[in-house]
Amino acid sequence: MASETTTTASLLQDEFEKILSAWMKAQAKEGVKRTDLVSAKETERQSRDLLTALARSSQTAATDASFDFANPGWDPVRDAIEEITESRTQRGVTPSEMGWFIASLKQPLFDHLAADLAEKPKQMSAELWNTTRMVDQIVLQAIESLVSKREAVIERQREEMTEVSAPVVKIWDRIVTVPLIGTLDSFRAQTVMENLLDAIVQWEAEVAIIDITGVSTVDTLVAQHLLKTAAAVRLMGAHCVICGIRPKIAQTVVNLGVELPNITTRVDLQSGLAYAFERIGVSPKGAVTGGSLGWNHPDRHDHRLRHRGDPR
Repeated sequence: MASETTTTASLLQDEFEKILSAWMKAQAKEGVKRTDLVSAKETERQSRDLLTALARSSQTAATDASFDFANPGWDPVRDAIEEITESRTQRGVTPSEMGWFIASLKQPLFDHLAADLAEKPKQMSAELWNTTRMVDQIVLQAIESLVSKREAVIERQREEMTEVSAPVVKIWDRIVTVPLIGTLDSFRAQTVMENLLDAIVQWEAEVAIIDITGVSTVDTLVAQHLLKTAAAVRLMGAHCVICGIRPKIAQTVVNLGVELPNITTRVDLQSGLAYAFERIGVSPKGAVTGGSLGWNHPDRHDHRLRHRGDPR
């Protein structure tokens, strides 16, 4: 239980509105009122919520030399911080702006302490130090919360970008392909493998084409990822074709001493498709005539003619 002589705690109760008003002015003075990101009305609401939580907690948890922010009595303050940082993370507020938003609370608190304890320098010094420790801990908690939420957003965006950068496309019955562009790290390689295997099951594919035409460089790690993916495809009962191996990449693979056993390779996507069509028993010429792969399967071609009234 906080002591009844704790001036900071009593100020938060007795001078709440004055401190809130002074805090809002201090935010404007410090330049942390980002009205382009957070409206003035929302800033005032967040400030009031945090100050209310602070006033409530200071009545049950110590704000003097025994202050401990890990005390459950400060849970209302931590909850308020989580809500504020969640909102401000979505608005693009930086950690430094978040820190100064709360740190600017020191000025109105210090002003009131200095006025009330002007004739008690020792007590004023102690109260100023204790208040500084309290506000600084809240600032650190807010920054850590904001950074954590920003990192979560960045990680989620990275995963989404990885998903987009490794799309699996069904280009024909029993044939799927995944075009790769840029670099291939471990995380992305794992995503490629998972997406490709899921597509093989979903579309009952017999041939999986990995097109690395857009891959800038191939090192030992990338080659190992390709080998693992091809092996996984074979375990699923499908055949893997790697195409788009340019002369420079071929030389690099040879120089690295990486072997590609039991893996079919083709120079480009066109030849890879030709191989896939041949493997499933479809004529490449018949597949590309007319500009629509789906309509030029032999059985579907006959169906289209009959639909148009052909005597056959």
